Amino acid sequence: MILPTDIPTRAEIDRLLEHRSPSSVSIYLPTDPASNGEAERIELKTLAAQASSQLRETGAGVRVVRQFEDEIGYLFDDGEFWRYQARSLAAFAAPQWLITFRLPNRLLSQVEVSDRFYLRPLLRTLTFPHVAFVLALAQGSVRVIEVTPDLDPARIDVDDLPSDVAGAAGKSSIADRAPTRRLQGSEGQKVRMRQYARQVDRAIRPFLNGLEVPLILAATEPIDSIYRSVNTYPHLLAQGISGNPETVSDAELAASTRTVLDDLYAAQLHDLKELYGRRSADGRALSDVAEVARAATFGAVETLLVDIDAAVPGTVDDQTGAVTFARTATGNIHDVTDEIARRAWLSGARVLAVRDRDIPGRGAVAAILRYAP
Repeated sequence: MILPTDIPTRAEIDRLLEHRSPSSVSIYLPTDPASNGEAERIELKTLAAQASSQLRETGAGVRVVRQFEDEIGYLFDDGEFWRYQARSLAAFAAPQWLITFRLPNRLLSQVEVSDRFYLRPLLRTLTFPHVAFVLALAQGSVRVIEVTPDLDPARIDVDDLPSDVAGAAGKSSIADRAPTRRLQGSEGQKVRMRQYARQVDRAIRPFLNGLEVPLILAATEPIDSIYRSVNTYPHLLAQGISGNPETVSDAELAASTRTVLDDLYAAQLHDLKELYGRRSADGRALSDVAEVARAATFGAVETLLVDIDAAVPGTVDDQTGAVTFARTATGNIHDVTDEIARRAWLSGARVLAVRDRDIPGRGAVAAILRYAP
């Protein structure tokens, strides 16, 4: 079963972050791809009731509450929608509209009503989605596999995918040594492998277009290098899976894929920590919440690390970026780290929602700056 996901694009995140309405509802709930959707519907109904109660408490009128309940009701009654779920569902509602995303990461149930959407869990999904496609490529076979967290791998049917090198070349065998120009011997075999690799690349590109999901190549030499030389998908990882993919199962490839992704994310965080250390020496790194808030307000943040579990109630001045801390987040008082993340993202910064152990100094935020303050 292919995991149906709707990971948001940067433009969609921009729209959500720019949104302002006194009756904005954010709902997250875990879902099960193998479920018939009934348990998830019940959970959504419970969370929606909480949201309606919070809307009334914040002073929303009867019409606004009814509009929200109508939109959720349409979603609740959409049986086809509930047939195809991922690991979590994120729903964002404002008067007269509702947008949902099916996410590969498993998130906890929560609901928040505010004048803006609560997006930090969604940013965590974008930071480390743990989703990838595997291209298992050999001379005699090719298959594409989707790997997601906690689920069995799923094979993808790709139109016009060649079956093997010989078929791609229109031959019964690539061992043909007939002296037809230069297509003979080992040199001829490599030419035919290149033809094969190009056909594979052309076949999978329509499927991958618009995605930013890592593609991991499982192959041996020389076809590994040959495919990489003709690949046009920008998210093919440099690290692949070695060995002949014809001798391993999809489950074994999925296990190796998760190791590759873990290594990738660990390397990214290691590189960021080292860069943070170097920039600190140049006065271009900050970890104090108030200082980072000012930098984000003025578009000075290049990369932001934010603790997904942090709770720093307060407000950030729209003009100066000055922070006023509070004891609890109520009414117009929000989480300062969320607002920092919003401002950094909208200024074009790279924003990573991580655990506190992955933030230099183990604070709520850490920022690498575009220039020294």
